[in-house]
Amino acid sequence: MVLVANRGEIARRIFRTCRDMGISTAAVYSDADMDARHVAEADVAVRLPGVSPAETYLRPDLLVDAALRVNADAVHPGYGFLSENAAFARLCAENGLTFVGPPPDAIEAMGSKLAAKAIMASVGVPTLPWTDVTDLDTNAVRQAAGDLGYPLLVKASSGGGGRGMRTVLDPGDLLEAVAAAKREAAAAFSDATVFLERLVVSPRHVEVQVLADTYGAVAHLFERECSIQRRYQKIIEECPSPAVDEDLRVRLGRDAVAAAKAVGYVGAGTVEFVMDGQGEYYFLEMNTRLQVEHPVTELVTGLDLVRLQLMVAQHEPLPDEVSNAVITGHAVEARLYAEDPLQQFLPQTGTLDTFDLGQVPGVRIDSGVEVGSSVSQYYDPMVAKVVAWAPDRQEAIRKLSAALANARIHGLVTNRDLLVRILRHPEFVAGHTDTGFLTRHPAVDLGRPLAGPDAQRLHAVVATLALVERKRAAASVQRTVPSGWRNNRSQPQTISFEAGEAQYRVAYVLDRGTVRAHVNDDDLPELAVSVLTPQRVVLEIDGLRETFDVEISGHGDSPTVNVDGRLGHSSFTRTPRFPSTASAAPGGSLMAPMPGTVARVLVAVGDDVAAGEPLLVLEAMKMEHTMTSPHQGVVREVTVEQGSAVQDGEVLVVIEENEN
Repeated sequence: MVLVANRGEIARRIFRTCRDMGISTAAVYSDADMDARHVAEADVAVRLPGVSPAETYLRPDLLVDAALRVNADAVHPGYGFLSENAAFARLCAENGLTFVGPPPDAIEAMGSKLAAKAIMASVGVPTLPWTDVTDLDTNAVRQAAGDLGYPLLVKASSGGGGRGMRTVLDPGDLLEAVAAAKREAAAAFSDATVFLERLVVSPRHVEVQVLADTYGAVAHLFERECSIQRRYQKIIEECPSPAVDEDLRVRLGRDAVAAAKAVGYVGAGTVEFVMDGQGEYYFLEMNTRLQVEHPVTELVTGLDLVRLQLMVAQHEPLPDEVSNAVITGHAVEARLYAEDPLQQFLPQTGTLDTFDLGQVPGVRIDSGVEVGSSVSQYYDPMVAKVVAWAPDRQEAIRKLSAALANARIHGLVTNRDLLVRILRHPEFVAGHTDTGFLTRHPAVDLGRPLAGPDAQRLHAVVATLALVERKRAAASVQRTVPSGWRNNRSQPQTISFEAGEAQYRVAYVLDRGTVRAHVNDDDLPELAVSVLTPQRVVLEIDGLRETFDVEISGHGDSPTVNVDGRLGHSSFTRTPRFPSTASAAPGGSLMAPMPGTVARVLVAVGDDVAAGEPLLVLEAMKMEHTMTSPHQGVVREVTVEQGSAVQDGEVLVVIEENEN
């Protein structure tokens, strides 16, 4: 039996291979994950009391105890949490459990980015200049930065995923960047060690998949391109890289194998490099675990990396299929997150009311959620990995873009529209990507809804028709009367909606299978209604037949209506005809955009603040989020203090607006 010391998508992924191999499985779950899919799919599950990672998935003692209670033979750590924790690997071994991963010494050697860079330099793998600044005073930090030269990066020595990392372009930003990186690293990894590293401007991020067995054999399974990132976290990956030719592929593979051999590596791991515009590459770090993006390698090689991990853990040699692997076709993966690109990628919490990505040949979906699943404040907000394979890169991109664009996802704001616009962007299509892509093309532009203003106005009419039809279908009398019927057909009826910050007032007249509509200040052409149900509306517009899928949730005066169609997705909430008189938040209130913990309060009552000035730092989903003033004014009230737990919508600071 294998116990998976993880949750969500990666736990389900490992269970899938275990079932194929005839291996029984055990899950662990926090109280927040009691109803999660990975719990239901395991043969047996063990509760970890608590909800936060520190109480549950980051407790080696609880995880080992769980494995012993179910008589597991092995523990698979997945990725994240304790997957790169040498002490956890040792504790497993001390209790007779096989750790499905590298030896503790290899984890330690690569777990510290500083130690790893020194080892790589010693075996001839190219590295960038660096300096440890953890214990240096301010003057020494400035001197070290000056010696390295700007621009540079502040990086946490432990962990990854962009946590504890800051770009410094100007000397004036150095000290705050170092302090912020230390805080974030300490919170995420319990290790505040940070260092400075020379920054390669707009590099590509290229990584190499390696595999090693217990007999000293090490092989690589080619490279992955991971340059499309937000907040130093990858969101689109592909294999092979469009920037790597056969000669460069050989050199990258050679150095990745040398890196693995230098630390006596065993199992699956990834050696990451940054590569400049001239094709020169430098060691970045080694992830001593399975990567989130491993499916793209699986799709182009036909190999199951989890199966290979389990074989190596059973002391089987690497099979010939690894050393004989070739690249067939192209694969692209997109990470679908519950986050708002238009609000600085702020993570979203809530429930998935609809989650339908369809069945597309050649598209693989790895997910830890389903309809009704909750995305909580405690864990990473990834909803799914959507991966497309095709014989060539262009077809793979088109297939993935179409699968995402046509998906029906309701109840949570996601980065879906951002992913689609990236995949369709000329630079990406041409393969001209680097880590600065979302700097050149800001998320506030690429993340805007696929449904433009014209489509949203049309969707508002569709939402109106669906609501009218639902009301007619629910009528207890005169059910044969057409929807929206009036004696005086010339007089329109009205419905108002909110969609984010936008308002839509729809005035409409339904008359013998047609609808004339006016949305806000715009007249729409007369529309022929071919099909009208609360779930599906088909309209003929200037001779074109358009089909819209509709989902209505909630009853009463303010239901939510989701509309999906060829032109994109829109979500509307009907504005009540008689608004509630309940008291609103004070004017000028800064409210929590999600549940979290106040990491720092930066202002006090009486302070003058400018528009956009930082007021406090909120910690949520293991990241820091700076809350800024909505306008210029004076702080009249601060309702929280450092360490306060806050809920979504809670008032944090009240600013009295001052235009002078």
